[in-house]
Amino acid sequence: MALLSKRDMKAVTPIPHRRARGFTLLEIMIAVVIIGFLAAMAVPALQRVGNNAKLAKIVSDFRTFAQAFEQYASENGEWPANAGTAVVPTGMNRAIKADAWQEAQTAIGGRWNWDAYTFGVTAGIAITGFTANDDTLTIIDNRIDDGDLTTGQFRKISPTRVMLILEE
Repeated sequence: MALLSKRDMKAVTPIPHRRARGFTLLEIMIAVVIIGFLAAMAVPALQRVGNNAKLAKIVSDFRTFAQAFEQYASENGEWPANAGTAVVPTGMNRAIKADAWQEAQTAIGGRWNWDAYTFGVTAGIAITGFTANDDTLTIIDNRIDDGDLTTGQFRKISPTRVMLILEE
């Protein structure tokens, strides 16, 4: 192996290392602003999805319960007796899942109630003590009925009670 001369060694001098460069404060601030902007756009969309899911659950529950009560009336020739808030009416234990009827709150607040021969109706499924506003109730009414809380099958009976009327 040949030895390198002093002249050759000068040619092989190491290249100085470049210092690694990090992000500047301005670049980090721009990234944070962009992420904040994207989050501000995403949060309302996620809230809308959550609200739509709650409304879909209420509509589904009303329809499921209505079908169970109508089947009971068809098989027995009469509606079940009136029951208290969150109490499954006598004879409905097989048709209605007790945990769904007796849950602490519905998706719009309040609790389920079976009304028979009260509030001027023969039979109805009510939610008492709801926390939803009239705009939300109108959306539910649009999905179930005519979109008017004072007419049709779905009505606001009092400031704290909405009802899906099965028979007047």
